[in-house]
Amino acid sequence: MKEINAEELKGNLIEMINKKWALVTAGDHEKANTMTVSWGSFGEFWSKPVITIYIRPQRYTKQFIDEQKEFSVCVLPEEYRKALTYCGRTSGKDVADKFAGAGITLDFCGDVPVIKEAGITLICRKMCEGDIDPATFADPEEGAKVYPDKDYHRYYIAEIEKVLVPDEY
Repeated sequence: MKEINAEELKGNLIEMINKKWALVTAGDHEKANTMTVSWGSFGEFWSKPVITIYIRPQRYTKQFIDEQKEFSVCVLPEEYRKALTYCGRTSGKDVADKFAGAGITLDFCGDVPVIKEAGITLICRKMCEGDIDPATFADPEEGAKVYPDKDYHRYYIAEIEKVLVPDEY
């Protein structure tokens, strides 16, 4: 793996999250969890490259993100689609080892948990977070379709501190 600048990421960044999906992993050397995300965005905030991710309140990974300053976003090669599906449907609260169940390997970049099999790894530091507020919906009917259970996402805007890609990237 080699390190590149966030601005050097290739391809359609919307597709990277929306179509390929990614794993958000947080925690520490004692305990970590991962989950699949398909909502997110890339951009600039406070003159820094950022990613914004959205996590529903009932997701187990949320507590790990809330407890740490850093987390990772890992994009896996297509052959890991079943692992991504597993991590999206299976809670770490309900299984002894979610990583083993998904057939992926927990690793670390310093103190930040990452997925060893990732094709692209983003090391992210939280900058800002907040809850989606239904009072701000321009189209309340559309919001009601997305949130029938009123389990509004929390968003996390995070600086992309490091980007790791394969040597041949």
